[in-house]
Amino acid sequence: MRRRVALAWVGVSLRASAWARSMRNVGFLCGASAKEWAPFVDAFRDGLASAGFVEGRDVAIDYRYADGRYERLPALARLLVERRVEVLVATAGGAAVRAAQDATRTIPIVFTLGNDPVAMGLLPSLGRPGGNMTGAMLFAQSLMSKRLELLREMLPLARAFAVLVNPDSKSVDIYINETQRAAHALRVDLQVLRARNPEEIAAAFARVRAQRAAGLVVSPEPTFDVYRDLIVELASHHAMPAIFGYREYCAAGGLLSYGASLTWGYGQAGEYVARVLNGARPGELPVVQPTRFELVLNLRTASALGIAVPMSLRLRADEVIE
Repeated sequence: MRRRVALAWVGVSLRASAWARSMRNVGFLCGASAKEWAPFVDAFRDGLASAGFVEGRDVAIDYRYADGRYERLPALARLLVERRVEVLVATAGGAAVRAAQDATRTIPIVFTLGNDPVAMGLLPSLGRPGGNMTGAMLFAQSLMSKRLELLREMLPLARAFAVLVNPDSKSVDIYINETQRAAHALRVDLQVLRARNPEEIAAAFARVRAQRAAGLVVSPEPTFDVYRDLIVELASHHAMPAIFGYREYCAAGGLLSYGASLTWGYGQAGEYVARVLNGARPGELPVVQPTRFELVLNLRTASALGIAVPMSLRLRADEVIE
């Protein structure tokens, strides 16, 4: 009897050991917060699952969030490397990607990145990244000029605008330069507002209204995504028409957004992680790029601001919130 019990426990132990070995370990480094990023993490999981990797069954994911505090990212990246994850996912900002790259040159890295990783010096090529890193890019910086153009189309008589940036962002100069180039082409004045936390964001909105800017371009920064509800609320409080990078702002009450789908980008990252777990080399996987961009209008917000939305914008919008 004791021998049968002992053999049974050995069998259970062997099965548990085999199950533990079959689980693949993935690290998820995020510059934003768990609350705001939940829908995109779901999209990442869906991308994994589409290739047969289900969290809790085939893969264990160790999530680490910086909550918009970029100075925390290097330590979080090192922690995930020390845990010997098989793939390190770096998301929500260039600072997260840079921290992952600084932490390891051997563990495969899959990123989601708004800006061009070649221009940022992270990769030598989009088609053949080489090394241990690849992922999905969303063209966030190159769309800054388009966002100002769309906001000007919404406010055709306006002569002064503002752009909100995070001075700690790796892409702050790109955001400013792209928006200034558009302002010059449109012959409008542009005020640059810098903020990194709720107090500075509130102060920035007070300044932009006091200086009589007609509209605000909010750069697609993970730090601002953490404070999305606050930014939308401040825009409403100050009656400030604003355009954002992602539709989630319009869903929260923002006026206008233009950009690639974050859900799409995170789904692509999940699929790439699955390919790496199946043996693909990240340096041989081309960086994925979006083929379409979403224009979203919130007509309820436009009505509250007293703005008559031009029919040209309504007809081009991919989504209209009424």
